[in-house]
Amino acid sequence: MSEPVRVLVCDDQALVRTGFVTIIDAQPDLEVVGECGDGKTAVDLARRLNPDIVVMDVRMPVLDGIEATRQLAGAGVEHPVKVLVVTTFNLDEYVYRALRAGASGFLLKDAPPAQLLHGIRTVASGAALLAPEVTRQLIGRYAERIRPAEGSADDIPLTPREREVLRLVADGLSNSEIATTLVISPETVKTYVSRILTKLDLRDRVQAVVYAYRRGLVT
Repeated sequence: MSEPVRVLVCDDQALVRTGFVTIIDAQPDLEVVGECGDGKTAVDLARRLNPDIVVMDVRMPVLDGIEATRQLAGAGVEHPVKVLVVTTFNLDEYVYRALRAGASGFLLKDAPPAQLLHGIRTVASGAALLAPEVTRQLIGRYAERIRPAEGSADDIPLTPREREVLRLVADGLSNSEIATTLVISPETVKTYVSRILTKLDLRDRVQAVVYAYRRGLVT
């Protein structure tokens, strides 16, 4: 039997935090290894406890969840931690900032417990929590902010086929939709996506979409 997914819960509202801890700890495949009420403590605990995933609130004292996410999962972090941002604020700007900071997913606090658990398992597995079409819509709205970056589409170290797959991922297609478009098997698409993430040193599909926009691969 595999080891349970180790979760750190960070929320400044004690009742919310306790609710999350109770829900998560009741699952045989999940284990809460720590909890806290501010972003600075979250960063300190994550570095000490080495959780598999941090469930992170946005608005907190001392250090907000966006900056805490950046310190734990942002570009240049030596040992990044997967972060699932959970907030009461259903604003695109928060989602955008959280993903740009390195979060692997975004969920609202009023989501049912089953959705929270699904989100934790999804992010822990290395997948992005946002559905492809949601990711496409969100990143597309902020594409002008994302595009400026060093390098260009010509500098992307991928084969022509891998570029094609990355472009379709950024267009919001699922693996099965990409398979249909390219007339290949879903398993082959999965292999391509994994290879792309490895070559570009990206953690998940969300980062791949942002990368594609920043390098001008998608217009």
